[in-house]
Amino acid sequence: MTVRFYHLWTDKIRTALYQEEAETSSTASPEYDYEMKALETNATAAKLFPRDGPRAKAQSSVSSIAALNNTIALVRYIFYRPVPSVRWRKHTFSFPSLGVIFVVTCALTFVTLYCFLPQPLYYATIGYGSPPLAIRAGMLAVAMVPWIVAMSMKANVVSILTGIGHERLNVLHRWGGYLCLFLSLIHTIPFYIQPVWDQGGYQVFQSLFNSQSYVYGTGLAALVPLGWLCVASLPVFRKWMYELFVALHVPVAIVFVAMLFWHCNNYLTSFSYLYATVAIWVSSYVVRVFLLNWTNPWRMSWLVGDEAAITLMTEDAIKVTIPTQVRWRPGQYVYLRMPGISVFENHPFTISSLCSDDFPSMYGDEYRDMTLVFKPFGGFTRKVLNTALAKGPNKTYRAFVDGPYGGTQRRLEAFDTVILVAGGSGITALVSQLLRLVKKMRDGKAVTRTVQVVWAIKRLESMEWFREELRICRENAPPDSVHCQFFVTATKRHGADGGEKGQRPLSGIFGSEKINDLAQGIASKRNSALIHDEAAGDWAKEQELRRENEDSITALPQAYLETPAPAHVRGHARQKPSLGLAMAEQSSVAARAPPSFDFGFPSTPTVFQKNLVRFAFGVSGVKKREGWSTEYGRPDIPYMLRESAADFGRRTCIFVCGPPSMRIDVAETVARLQREVWNDPSKDEICLHTENYAI
Repeated sequence: MTVRFYHLWTDKIRTALYQEEAETSSTASPEYDYEMKALETNATAAKLFPRDGPRAKAQSSVSSIAALNNTIALVRYIFYRPVPSVRWRKHTFSFPSLGVIFVVTCALTFVTLYCFLPQPLYYATIGYGSPPLAIRAGMLAVAMVPWIVAMSMKANVVSILTGIGHERLNVLHRWGGYLCLFLSLIHTIPFYIQPVWDQGGYQVFQSLFNSQSYVYGTGLAALVPLGWLCVASLPVFRKWMYELFVALHVPVAIVFVAMLFWHCNNYLTSFSYLYATVAIWVSSYVVRVFLLNWTNPWRMSWLVGDEAAITLMTEDAIKVTIPTQVRWRPGQYVYLRMPGISVFENHPFTISSLCSDDFPSMYGDEYRDMTLVFKPFGGFTRKVLNTALAKGPNKTYRAFVDGPYGGTQRRLEAFDTVILVAGGSGITALVSQLLRLVKKMRDGKAVTRTVQVVWAIKRLESMEWFREELRICRENAPPDSVHCQFFVTATKRHGADGGEKGQRPLSGIFGSEKINDLAQGIASKRNSALIHDEAAGDWAKEQELRRENEDSITALPQAYLETPAPAHVRGHARQKPSLGLAMAEQSSVAARAPPSFDFGFPSTPTVFQKNLVRFAFGVSGVKKREGWSTEYGRPDIPYMLRESAADFGRRTCIFVCGPPSMRIDVAETVARLQREVWNDPSKDEICLHTENYAI
């Protein structure tokens, strides 16, 4: 928690100092758009165009402590490293992170020593009282219940204090349950080794507690639901019966706590822990009421939810658009329930849109379009796809949203260098971060000077998911600040006989008629109604409004196919991909496209924007550059990170969301890069943030 507040403080200090300097500094630069590159001395620009005004405060002395930074780097050097998975035949066994293993090992060591180290473990006879070993283990097990429940709730005090989302605390929730079962068994077994009915123990029990019931019955009543929860939460069983586990998890947990009340009977003040458990449970649900989009009586969605539209996109992706009054931060996710598709299923999805005044909803100024993009697999997501195919593009649905939750606690605009790495649909967690960062950089509110985006996709059509967002970043980012690299990993498809298959359609599960009707239509039923109302019966005006509403975005840069593969690309040779029907139809247009694209400012930036760019990026760095590229093959991300480490700023953040193999590669590389913090006094921090690919 102390480290969290230290990072929050330093992030705010850095951004505040930067904004203060941006507001007070001025330049004597000429009034044309871009200046020539500096000469080899790298001092010509400073002599010809000196900066007036106060110099920036020293960031290292004001907003960081070297000894603390080195200590944090040492901890990250150790605990960023993932534990390798173990493969046995067709099974893969994954392990939690080193940090979780360390915490669980410390807890296991402590409770084991606390139970077995003090003497005696047993009395000479049960008539003297219950075995001390059993009493110590039982009280520890009861004392753990409030923490287990707290780390399982979506809104909990642990997340508020530490800034760690409940999805990351869930692993400690599971291991805490396993540890509670371990202590419960230690509590139970001594009563069978030294039975209560031997040597007059039962008579003593009756005289003290005035109970005629079976002595061990209440304990077994609590142990059985706890055992079911722990066994069913094991990965092999949870994957096999996930829907059943989700449906029964909470009811069985309620039974477990109720049985504890019966079993403990307030012996040794045990009810204090159980009352705390109930208080945490109830307070969490009360807080969650305010995070539901349908429980606020001052919103239009009260009791009925928000309206949602489903759009089918290329590569079988699904986009759900929800105009809502809910507010969120970049990188957060929500739990979505759509009763028109599935009444009881509630699934998490990352929000890919930016909640900003710059992106208002057509529903009004109080609304923002919450966009969820995902690929269907099974269960709820498959039901969404089937329903959209059956009911067509003009159908709207009621959406009940729970959240938002999660997100990064650090301010990306406080880092000098930001690297965003995504694999497949993991880009959904990065798009909103990229949009917000570009906006902050353009407004002069970000320390960031360089943003690198690496997106590995199977086919080029996946870029269509966020074509508009990528266009906004390309056109509004300061010159030579945002560099995007797209890696297409599947260039050809081969059949079982080794022969090459035919071209893959944009969406293999769709018919061509449904592609035209569903995948290409972005405007929904409510947009059409809004345009119709605004035209007020004027057919010519309505047609003009519809043309303005059409998406006329220029194509992204085409892949270069004949240059040799660079060192950071491995695997596939450069080949012309099978781009499907849509790309085949555009091949003649793409062939006439210019070889280079303008990814800088629009042609007429304001004077403030020009001066701001000169201040933020220096005179020698404002020349337009081609910072976007598309390559074929799998990216060698560790090599790319090591090569770019020399250009890292004082603080660097690496954000990754993708499959487990990608997260492991990035984590191992960032762990090794912590040496840069120790060896280079100009570097304060190299931070890593990972997002679960499944959310």
